[in-house]
Amino acid sequence: MSEDVMTIREMCDAYEVTPRTLRFYEAKELLFPIREGQKRLFTKRDRARLKLILRGKRFGFSLEEIRQLLDLYHMGDQQLTQISRTYDIARERLNDMERQRDELTEAIDDLKEQLKWGEKMIASLSVPKKAAE
Repeated sequence: MSEDVMTIREMCDAYEVTPRTLRFYEAKELLFPIREGQKRLFTKRDRARLKLILRGKRFGFSLEEIRQLLDLYHMGDQQLTQISRTYDIARERLNDMERQRDELTEAIDDLKEQLKWGEKMIASLSVPKKAAE
């Protein structure tokens, strides 16, 4: 197989995704492999796009956001529009993630307090009757 293209199996192995995932991204018009009968051959462009898709998903971007960002690549402004829009969405996502982290930290602290209270209640209710009298 040429270094310029990869089969679906090679893509799955290289990027730790399933064939179903690659077909899904193709159906959503995020990837555009070369079709030779039933065979799909992924180009360097597809590999670069897949890396961006996986990174975007990891950061919580929606597939629609990812598609819009990928579509901005060919604006003819040396990717200024694409990078600027990606930056804006990433800032929003970071703010959301930090808010979620703060909420989770607060919930963890509350649960720890409840567990301490539960431990005290169990200990006080477990005291033998003679010792309590």
